[in-house]
Amino acid sequence: MKHEGNDSNPIEEKLPHWETVSVEQAADCRVFRVNRKLCRHPVRETMGTFFVLDAPDWVNVVAVTTSGDVVLVRQYRYGTEAHSLEVPGGVMEAGEDPIEAARRELAEETGYVGGIARMLGQVHPNPAIQNNTCHLVCIEGVTFAGDIAWDEHEEIAVTVLPAPRVFELARAGAITHSLAFCALLLFELEWRDRRVTI
Repeated sequence: MKHEGNDSNPIEEKLPHWETVSVEQAADCRVFRVNRKLCRHPVRETMGTFFVLDAPDWVNVVAVTTSGDVVLVRQYRYGTEAHSLEVPGGVMEAGEDPIEAARRELAEETGYVGGIARMLGQVHPNPAIQNNTCHLVCIEGVTFAGDIAWDEHEEIAVTVLPAPRVFELARAGAITHSLAFCALLLFELEWRDRRVTI
């Protein structure tokens, strides 16, 4: 919307908030549920039916070794039917702290542990159809312990690369997982500002 003659922030502009009339589960797909929502517009009073993926929160981890390399994983993704180069990550347990979830997923997928952890940010994977949050965590100073515990359907190749090389790969299209890309973008902003101490 175009604003003329005022200094209002379009990000803060108030828009009508659709009212949820009813919610019913349409399918249970193990890793998420599909909910059918009947919603009403508060001004026009029109009704609409929408389908929402009800999923647990996720975590993605930018893990940096004591030598300054970034830990990456490559694994087969059933959606794209291709291997994907990513940062480690996975599904959080109910009520789990994002930092603890990041440490758990990192250790399970790669065998790397330790280091100092902090939040990079949070993103909504696809707010048009999903209701969950992906927590982005950075852990600096990790070391390899070797205790890997993959899930039943996981098979992961672990690699470590210098941060500049990882950023190059992301910009070149070799890292296409959107949530991994978001995590690396936030980390790169810090890295370039020299605010990340390795």
